[in-house]
This record gives sequence, C-alpha cells and structure tokens, in this order.
Amino acid sequence: MNDKSLNNLKKFSSEYQPKKNGRTKGSKNRSTILRELTELRVKQIDEVSGEEVWVTNEYRMAMAVIDKAIAKGDHQALNMIYDNIYGKLKDSVDMNTTETVSHDFKQLVSAIKFKQ
Repeated sequence: MNDKSLNNLKKFSSEYQPKKNGRTKGSKNRSTILRELTELRVKQIDEVSGEEVWVTNEYRMAMAVIDKAIAKGDHQALNMIYDNIYGKLKDSVDMNTTETVSHDFKQLVSAIKFKQ
C-alpha cells in the first residue's frame, strides 16, 4: 500500500459508524413467507358436490399441476408428480466385476480424434 491510500483510511469512532446491512431483526425468511401463503385457506366450489369448501393454496397448486399433466399432457408436470410421490430416480453403475479388462486410453483417444 502506498502512503496516499493509508491516509484515506478512517478509524471507527462514535461519530463515524458504518451502516448495518442485512435483514432487520424479526423479519421473516422467504421460505417462511411462502409456507404461510401456501397454508392459507380459500373458498372454492367443489366440482363433485357443487358446495363451497375451504381448501389450502397448496391443494389448489397441486390440483393445477395434476390438471396440467392430464389435460395438456405436460411431461414436466407428470415428472414433478411422480418425483414427489415415488422419489426421484437415481442412476447407478455397478463397477464390481470379475472380468479383467485393460484399456489403452491413449489409443482410444487417438482413434476418436482420427474419426473427426
């Protein structure tokens, strides 16, 4: 550091305090706000009985995704439903084998480069 930049430095004093950044104390996290909004209940007319029933926004969103999967044939909506019901599928590779295989990777790479 040079002398000019050292002269610009200020020590914290009672008159000079940096502004505090960050969320104010007691404010809610985004996930808390979203959870509260999805738990809100609204009146909706039941399609089967025709009566007014109270349902949560979470229920309404789930029904919207199901309707989208059925009516429009949306594959993303269908995958979302299956992932939530059955869990996400995981690919696995079994590396245990009794075969002895040796590959010359330099030869494989050179063959790939040659074909291009």
